[in-house]
Amino acid sequence: MMNTLQVALGERSYPIYIGEDLLAESSLFSTHIRGKEVLIVTNETVAPLYLDVVKTALIDYRVEVAILPDGEQYKTLAVMQQIFDRLLEARLSRQVTIIALGGGVIGDMAGFAAACYQRGVPFIQVPTTLLSQVDSSVGGKTAVNHPLGKNMIGAFYQPQCVLADTATLNTLDDRQFSSGLAEVIKYGLINDSEFFNWLEQNMSLLIARDPAALAQAIARSCQDKATIVADDEREQGVRALLNLGHTFGHAIETGCGYGHCLHGEAIAIGMVMAADLSQRMGWLSEDKVTRIREIMLAANLPVAVPGNLTSADFMDLMSVDKKVQDGLIRLVLLRDIGQAVISDDYDAPALAETLAKFTAGY
Repeated sequence: MMNTLQVALGERSYPIYIGEDLLAESSLFSTHIRGKEVLIVTNETVAPLYLDVVKTALIDYRVEVAILPDGEQYKTLAVMQQIFDRLLEARLSRQVTIIALGGGVIGDMAGFAAACYQRGVPFIQVPTTLLSQVDSSVGGKTAVNHPLGKNMIGAFYQPQCVLADTATLNTLDDRQFSSGLAEVIKYGLINDSEFFNWLEQNMSLLIARDPAALAQAIARSCQDKATIVADDEREQGVRALLNLGHTFGHAIETGCGYGHCLHGEAIAIGMVMAADLSQRMGWLSEDKVTRIREIMLAANLPVAVPGNLTSADFMDLMSVDKKVQDGLIRLVLLRDIGQAVISDDYDAPALAETLAKFTAGY
């Protein structure tokens, strides 16, 4: 079975295909490729697993390949240059379609390259991790990291389609799988309390990678995100709610060094920190903060800040964030489970208390 959702963006609308063994379906690709040239961008981990399957599905096309190193630490302009090198060495025209075959790093870099090459060429997202299937492949955010800040150099650029083959999750290691669950949990927290309740009841099935539970969680996550993106493509308002936990989490990723803490792990910690601050603001009850912490633990996610980050480190790193406006750090906080808000008028002493608690080894 295949589930098809739609990201409704007018002339930039596109489908999300979700199902097992979709990589071999030639028609899913051909419908969204306008020329005869394709560049597959993948990495050293994914290529041995799925590159041949996709190349076979694209037998009617001229296919070139760029294989990048694997890891968040390689999400840089310097490594993205390898994509441009391959495009130009192969003399690929502006009729080329770039296919991002991999996790969030590959999707972000290939998408950004597509936005830039000859001022924009089509691309297709083929996410192979849970995190990328439920989050980064949907919505058109593309970027690379800078030593001073995560995803600070990039563009909004929508794909032609997202092809999420759930069978690829069978080769995902447990840590990467749990990292993806953090973004799944996020949707329940920001605007879907019914989904959060379902996740609490079904987390053991998700951890066991039950196919039916996984398919439901992925589809619900993608639908929640597609609805928000359709309302606010360029993050001028409601889309910023998708950053719950991200301001804290990005500070952790940058401060600890890219790749040391997986993105979903950092976001899980960030969401627990946001819940703690929300309680200090009088918005969340203690039992709901406990529920949030416990669902992270049930998903095998961390809830404590790693390394030796200090409160001062956090404030410095959070000040270099895309959500900062007029020098004010804007945070996504929770008035309830399923009710997130964007705030820059939070209580500064309360934030200091949250940072002190978590940097003291909570």
